Amino acid sequence: MSQPDPDVDDSPEVITDALLTASRLLVAISARSIAEVDETITIPQFRTLVVLSAEGPLNLAALAARLQVQPSTTGRMVDRLVAAGLIERRPNPASRREVVIDLSRRGKAVVRSVTDRRRDQIAAVVSRLRPVDRRGLVRALTAFSAAGQEPPAAPS
Repeated sequence: MSQPDPDVDDSPEVITDALLTASRLLVAISARSIAEVDETITIPQFRTLVVLSAEGPLNLAALAARLQVQPSTTGRMVDRLVAAGLIERRPNPASRREVVIDLSRRGKAVVRSVTDRRRDQIAAVVSRLRPVDRRGLVRALTAFSAAGQEPPAAPS
């Protein structure tokens, strides 16, 4: 069993600063990947597409809850994504009075293409890490994501 490194400051403040720095890098990678595919898509819009890709068709209230934003905000975003041909509204087969939102064929292709680009760019960064620096990274990031209630990424 490995011993903790006494030279590493694991205080919440230092960890938070390190995660903020890593977050800036990941946001930059995401923004670049999205822009390479479709420069009109914003990061919040892409997050909406990713949620629909992971969870399948959702009604507006469920989508808003998953995105942790107000339904009115989600409604406006859905309108823009429908107009862009990235998502579709259709009747809920379980309730004709309800509409569900799902990815269009184009939306699925965009999610796949952006995700592939993100994966390649992140893999390039990871490949530059020393093996000793990679140790524990998966465990730490998995624990962090779980604590934030973010579901795991789809396997490559």
